[in-house]
Amino acid sequence: MKSTVRIASTVLAATCAHAQGVPTYVNPAVPTGTPIAGNYTGPLRPQVHFSPPKNFMNDPNGMFVDANGTYHLYYQYNPTDVVAGNQHWGHATSQDLYRWENQQIALFPPEEQVFVFSGSAVVDVNNTSGFFPDQDNGVVAILTLSESNGPQTQAIAYSHDGGYTFEYYDGNPVINSTSNQFRDPKVIWYEDHWVAVIAYSQEFVVGIFTSPDLKTWEHASNFSYHGLLGTQYECPNMVKIPVRDSIGGEVVDEAYVMTISLQPGAPLGGSVTEYFPGTFNGTHFETLDDATRLTDFAKDNYAAQFFYGLPDGSNAINMGWASNWQYTNQVPTGNLEGWRSAMTLPRANYLTKAPRIGWVVVNELVDPSPVLDTALNTTTLAGDGSIEVDFASVASNSLYIEANVTGLNSSTISGSSTLNMTFSSPSSEETLHSGYYFGGDQSFFVNRGDIAGFDNIFFTDKFSVSDVWNTTTGTWRVQAVIDRSILEVFLDGGVHAATVLFYPKEPLTHLTVGTADLPAGVEVSVAIWALKSPWAEYEDDQGIVAGNVTGTGDSTRRDVVYEATWQT
Repeated sequence: MKSTVRIASTVLAATCAHAQGVPTYVNPAVPTGTPIAGNYTGPLRPQVHFSPPKNFMNDPNGMFVDANGTYHLYYQYNPTDVVAGNQHWGHATSQDLYRWENQQIALFPPEEQVFVFSGSAVVDVNNTSGFFPDQDNGVVAILTLSESNGPQTQAIAYSHDGGYTFEYYDGNPVINSTSNQFRDPKVIWYEDHWVAVIAYSQEFVVGIFTSPDLKTWEHASNFSYHGLLGTQYECPNMVKIPVRDSIGGEVVDEAYVMTISLQPGAPLGGSVTEYFPGTFNGTHFETLDDATRLTDFAKDNYAAQFFYGLPDGSNAINMGWASNWQYTNQVPTGNLEGWRSAMTLPRANYLTKAPRIGWVVVNELVDPSPVLDTALNTTTLAGDGSIEVDFASVASNSLYIEANVTGLNSSTISGSSTLNMTFSSPSSEETLHSGYYFGGDQSFFVNRGDIAGFDNIFFTDKFSVSDVWNTTTGTWRVQAVIDRSILEVFLDGGVHAATVLFYPKEPLTHLTVGTADLPAGVEVSVAIWALKSPWAEYEDDQGIVAGNVTGTGDSTRRDVVYEATWQT
């Protein structure tokens, strides 16, 4: 016997005069047409890293910058729980990559038991898709629709209001599949056509596809079995990137970089992103060498995506998901504060050759001046010196630290010559350690093992990397941002970087910067800045950030009736 149940669901759909959109299934528990409000005052809640208003976030999606200079960040979002699942696309916008405004959810599942997985977005300025005959700012999202217990297919949705509301294309899927492991399209423009890279996850293949119009796609080539495999490939990206003649030097060429995220099976456990410098001719990607390189030397950066739409020849910019699949569903912010996960800080990227290690994609911290507040200390250290900074009165509980070292000489530096940064809580006696050894292997380390607010067997505590100081100039540099429960460090202008989560029982409010056994002539110029909290500018008297509705499209609500049938 066949039974039929009629389910009425509230739907948000943007009105479109040029194409018939597909209705969207909306869980009644998920708000439409308005941003989800969130409380950003919790002691673990980052203030200069983006985090969702509430519930669970993972991969960055659809990142692009529009003609007005507005950066759009979409992200994998579960609006109904603090664990992964029920995937929608959340949305936030920024003018400077630090001060974000929460927008309404941008993409909802098109039907029940179908989820909106990761993807990308482009601005179709030439109307190749035919969706935008009267505008040059139409946005097309290219994404994976994943059926529960079914295949993963590639679909598109289009926006007439600059990326705030979307309609699904009625010709979806644009790339069909019977596989349940085929996902995460990243699309770029190459000369006269679109190019997508998509992961055949458990075959360890990145498929390269081409299209004239974003609707009809042809398979062009594969990039297969490169680097670390883990258990599956995810979230591939390909981006054109400038080549500079040195760290911070002049642009001398251009290249392409392929990134692949893999999990589980990272060298440190769980998830990680690797990258491959190379060339691209419109259909085929070839690596410059056989090396495997990782974006971070710690555990908490995954699935980074590059912004589409930056000027040709400029540095690329990426942001990643600051977490790890080994423990992301267990970290304490979910139960304590009702949210989980943040994004990394924005990183400007170019390709260069570094001493000893050769090709490297530099992860340079994007200028943090939009959130710099008061200079708490500027000091020059030498020999055995130290400074103490009490930042308990800093409302954001967040700092930017920079140390520039000069006068280094390999003939006088010893294995005991060090620079250390220690963040601590006077009340709980928890400490977060980091430091650099100028001699020997020239290693930088971070140790979160003395932070007591989260206990998980996979939340390993010590990370290090060999970062060679410049023997020609005798210089070395470190930048760090501590933001309540996340530390990011950038070594030598971004030659190496790390993202490290930590969850203290009590806020860390004291910083000690110290040097030991530095020979004569070596100086360390230290600057420590308090950071502003952009969220504090938006919150009400109860600490709630309501978000913003920026879309200009004509959005209407309607009830759509779905028929669900099953056999009994």
